[in-house]
Amino acid sequence: MSDAVEMRHITAASEKSGASSLLSSLWFVALLYSAAVIAALLALNYGATDYVGPDNDDAMRLVEVRDLLAGQGWFDMMQYRLGLDGGTLMHWSRFIDLPIASLIAFFRLFATPERAEALALTIWPLTLVIPFMLAMGLLGRRIGGLPGAHVALGQTALLILGCGRFLPGSIDHDNVQLGLVALLTAMLVDQKFRPASYAVAAVAAALAIGIGAETTPFIAVACIVVATLWAWEGQDFAPAARAFGLTLTVAISIAFFTTVPPRLYSAVTCDNLSLGFYGITSVGGAALLVSAIFASRLPRPWRFAVLAANGALVLATTLVLAPKCLRNPLADLDPMLIQFWLNSITEAQSIFSVGHETPEAVGAFYAVGLLGMVVCLFRIMRGERVELHAIFLALLLVNWAIALVQVRGALFANLLAIPPLTLFILDLRRVSNADSDNVAAAFFYVVGVLISVPSVWAFGGGLATSNIANIFSKTSTVAAVDDSESECVSKQGLAPITGLDPGVVVAPSNLGAPILRFTGHRVLSAPYHRDPGGMLTELHIGLAIPSEAEAFMRGAHATILVYCPNDPQTAMVAKAKPDGLYAQLGLGRVPPYLERLPAPEKAKVQFFRIKAE
Repeated sequence: MSDAVEMRHITAASEKSGASSLLSSLWFVALLYSAAVIAALLALNYGATDYVGPDNDDAMRLVEVRDLLAGQGWFDMMQYRLGLDGGTLMHWSRFIDLPIASLIAFFRLFATPERAEALALTIWPLTLVIPFMLAMGLLGRRIGGLPGAHVALGQTALLILGCGRFLPGSIDHDNVQLGLVALLTAMLVDQKFRPASYAVAAVAAALAIGIGAETTPFIAVACIVVATLWAWEGQDFAPAARAFGLTLTVAISIAFFTTVPPRLYSAVTCDNLSLGFYGITSVGGAALLVSAIFASRLPRPWRFAVLAANGALVLATTLVLAPKCLRNPLADLDPMLIQFWLNSITEAQSIFSVGHETPEAVGAFYAVGLLGMVVCLFRIMRGERVELHAIFLALLLVNWAIALVQVRGALFANLLAIPPLTLFILDLRRVSNADSDNVAAAFFYVVGVLISVPSVWAFGGGLATSNIANIFSKTSTVAAVDDSESECVSKQGLAPITGLDPGVVVAPSNLGAPILRFTGHRVLSAPYHRDPGGMLTELHIGLAIPSEAEAFMRGAHATILVYCPNDPQTAMVAKAKPDGLYAQLGLGRVPPYLERLPAPEKAKVQFFRIKAE
């Protein structure tokens, strides 16, 4: 970490040329890149037939926002139209619902409700591009000056265009989480150790935890990085450590008390902010604050001893409050749900599943992150800006490790590979420019730029397997609906049950969110682990022989059954149980307790009313 002094001199030298002009240039450049990216996203979305994104989470988020606008309480996170009687307690955050609901409410002042939703869902993800790009531009400038900002912004632009998370209609929280991760990382590389930077990092960490639990491993490592910097630097880092510890404790407390209802203060869940994550985070933040106040002048070995004691305290808090959160929160899923649901979710696939099912996507998911880690290790071994690359390595490694188990971590790993690869590209550029006649240097510079872009690996994988047409949709990790099943989840496809009196619908999980969006019915199943009872009931109905399926449906008070032969889960169920209800419906054998409802001629989706006993 002795290279921190060197980095401070480099930063100071670059800022002597005019801090104000550099700051204005950064804003101008970042906004220019943002405008170009937004224009490209609008072009990519041209011709879209729906204003809601293709992910089930986009439709479910809209349903949740509509409920909030209709008067459902701020602390009431029940989705009353999902699952068995009583509904399903969702694990999402009002921090995302609020701005989207506010935009819809504003546009309703002068537009129809549907048009207001379309405008809000278009503007929200596009607006998020700007702070995301600003954070990455700041990160690039802090580590590599204005050239670093340009390289980081260029790489980030390509990441945005390739991931699909910022397209109009994408209102799931992943795009916000990406921005928070970028902001936190930019603050951690402030080599001047300004307290304001670390206070902002703490706010970003608390917001990320409050929005979704998938970033908690990254946040934990970021907190360890800050604590380790304090133990190493001592008094020089004490103001930054105090700012981080105090702000983190206050911010996570605000997030907890503004999103968790009093009746759930003592509940511990591992998929959202609850007493578990609140207690662990606040104890860690308070311990760092106290250590920075009273132990910063101790010798370095003693500071590390204090750091170890703080770690033991945080671990003890974890074991007391939330020991179950040390393992996969999906580990307790019923084997039937794993077989017919979880194993088919793109984001939940491991590297082995990806390699087996879509080998052309392996490079796009894992190569850039691996390259970033290799660059970090190489720099550390050579003693080049060791502290900086050690930070990048720690933050990158945790997300890349997550991606090995669940591919959803690959997007964050690709993002965090941008900083070390920015420095790598700048070095290649400097070598190439120093000898313009050196063809080899120019070649390696071009190759270095190309292999730092995930979409290049995606294109290469598609080219190698002659599957270019589909590779980019697969590597986006967005659960897009295939054309063959789009009729089953469209407004037109679900029209035959839209005007019916609200009832309970039996349908495969992929149809759950669209049915909630387009109709007033309650659905048994949607692809969310908080609804295991409803999902299992729907699977048992599809697997059971028709006479037994009737008993399951009447027990769940079902009134309508939706059969979509093109739905992947329905096909799996039918194949697993040839004499089950779904397989029999596929053969045209309708049991007497089902009454076919009118549907357009040649429609693939079929609707049945469950007759009264």
